Amino acid sequence: MRSYEELLKKALSELPENVVRKERFEVPRVSAFREGSRTIIRNFSQIARAVNRNEEHLYKYLVKSLGTAGFVDSGRLTLQGKFTEEEIQKEVNSYVEDYVLCRECGAPDTILVREGRILFLKCMACGAKHPVRSF
Repeated sequence: MRSYEELLKKALSELPENVVRKERFEVPRVSAFREGSRTIIRNFSQIARAVNRNEEHLYKYLVKSLGTAGFVDSGRLTLQGKFTEEEIQKEVNSYVEDYVLCRECGAPDTILVREGRILFLKCMACGAKHPVRSF
């Protein structure tokens, strides 16, 4: 029987050079276009579903962080003003960091729970609970 070290060396030698790490949680890329002085996010409802949050919460965050007005209609978000996909994606990623991913274990399996006037991010994977800022 081989020793643990020999088996470990054999396993490491058989690994490919570039091990591709697949995350089970991926935020869809923002798909947006301009229509006059407005920016329309085509896949807004898809993004909200992917991060497991209601559209209203994500909408309020984006409108406030981008400093504009907007409305949701037929799964699309219309924003007043001209924004690039990169600008919007940056804000969506910031939202995910603040309101979706667990601060303890990094899992996306979280829910937002309001206790009194305080909003908490509760992780369903590890049980951690952290207050998050309201907007």
